[in-house]
Amino acid sequence: MSHRGRRLAGTFTGTVVAALLVTGGVLAPPPRVGSGRDTGTEVAVGAYLHYGSPGVERMEEFSRWLGGTELRAGHTYLPGDTWSNIEGAPDSLRSWARWRNARADRLFVLNVPMLEHSEAGVPDARVAELIRSGARGEYDHHFRRLATRLVALGVPDTVVVLGWEMNGFDYTHRCRPAPESWKGYWRRIVAAMRAVEGQRFRFDFAPNRGGDAIAWTSCYPGDDVVDVIGMDTYDQAPGRTFDEQVAQPYGLQQQVDFAKAHGKRISYPEWGLFRNGDNPEYMRRMLAWIAEHKPLYHSITDYCPHGVWQCGQNPRSSGVFRESLSAPRGHGGPFRSGLGDYGLRPWDRR
Repeated sequence: MSHRGRRLAGTFTGTVVAALLVTGGVLAPPPRVGSGRDTGTEVAVGAYLHYGSPGVERMEEFSRWLGGTELRAGHTYLPGDTWSNIEGAPDSLRSWARWRNARADRLFVLNVPMLEHSEAGVPDARVAELIRSGARGEYDHHFRRLATRLVALGVPDTVVVLGWEMNGFDYTHRCRPAPESWKGYWRRIVAAMRAVEGQRFRFDFAPNRGGDAIAWTSCYPGDDVVDVIGMDTYDQAPGRTFDEQVAQPYGLQQQVDFAKAHGKRISYPEWGLFRNGDNPEYMRRMLAWIAEHKPLYHSITDYCPHGVWQCGQNPRSSGVFRESLSAPRGHGGPFRSGLGDYGLRPWDRR
């Protein structure tokens, strides 16, 4: 489910027209999703708002929109255009580190490409060569530099979503051209990053939902080098309905079952609306799934067409999301329920 260019552009729809979240009927809200500490089975709520420093700044506004609910999962991506960026060159990492360290119970979630030119349409034969080189250790130094930078910035406990959506067709770090070497390369990266003194990283294995280019189970590199079993899942095929998204091969249920069998927590680094437009039923069902299965964290992709806050084209789904995740009145901040303010983004208000 690659959305080309989203990492670098940090898509932002700040000129959206304000929409009142009004539906034609009474909708039963999904179970409320917790936002407590990273202990036991509590769930950290997050949102991808922008890859750089503006994403940090918008976290507070998004939290206000949710009536004060704390966003404990801060989620961003390293650009995969050059090795220097994969090594952690972006200055915005400092802003994310300051955000993480402002509260002890926060999670910093960082998607890390495994190869440069990550969205350049590199052909399979060349991808296989690059992955084999990685499995031989030729790129270890890049990941040691990244790990050293993260430790120096005070975020040694970063959740690293390494080589995400590896079961797909798009990214240069895709698994299908050389799955055995891909697993070996993942293991090399984890070993290189864990060798840096002071690190406490957790590594999140996060395929697309469904079979895609290759069964994601064929890319799993081993329990000793994976801490979390994630999944990127959007409201699109395969799976016309949420029930089909759950039951399909390599779908949501298989993720839960696989993680349980391997003794791992689950996560949803990316999720949101997509091919079916403003779909409040999907939003209710996905939030209910999260509430039931209690991932370590989840992070909605919040720009059009996927999102609920920076995107004004999904007002009914936005209402469901806000109702489910808003802090109860008197517990966590103000909750504006007046129709004149309900659903308005900060830049819509005067």
